Amino acid sequence: MKAFVIAMESEAACVLAHLTGSFESLEYGRKVVTGQLLDETVMVVVSGIGKSNAAAATQFAIQAGADEILNVGVCGGFEPEMKIGDLYEVDRAVQYDFDLAQLNGTEIGVLNERTSPYIPMRTTGRYPAKTLATGDHFNDNTADLPLLKHLGVGLRDMEGAAIAHVCETAGVPCRALKCVTNVLGSGATGQFAENLKRCLALLTDACGAW
Repeated sequence: MKAFVIAMESEAACVLAHLTGSFESLEYGRKVVTGQLLDETVMVVVSGIGKSNAAAATQFAIQAGADEILNVGVCGGFEPEMKIGDLYEVDRAVQYDFDLAQLNGTEIGVLNERTSPYIPMRTTGRYPAKTLATGDHFNDNTADLPLLKHLGVGLRDMEGAAIAHVCETAGVPCRALKCVTNVLGSGATGQFAENLKRCLALLTDACGAW
């Protein structure tokens, strides 16, 4: 069974629009919807925003029987050629706010049990692939830019790398599809509000076959 772990209700609606025969429950305080997508049973877990929410929801989905985790949502973009509404898959993710450098000298993003900051993710090849940076921040602060450039990221969100980390630990494959709502340095909050509706429509169209 595939399970979608999605932060916001509005993002989850992009998948729910395609489900048939669905039923909803509340599991550990989270909305869970199970139904049929392309003749396959799938689960949608609305995690809430942020890394801890995403990790907890992913662990629940795996324990409930998911053998693949999919994440769908909006994100920020960092590359100048990116445009609002661009769709990308994620081929690797990094937690850019995880830092054990003073403890053991490792690079920012290297989790305690790993040697690389990058957690690999699966892609389908249907969309361009980018590196995703995940952190518990939603801002337009250019102070993050040198670190993000150093890490080679093209996208930023608040959940993806946490989902990928849980999946890697559990040995479960993970995919992510992201739509760019804002570009660094252009007023993230204002762009997010203005472009969210457009990106959700694009994600809804994409989720029917992804």
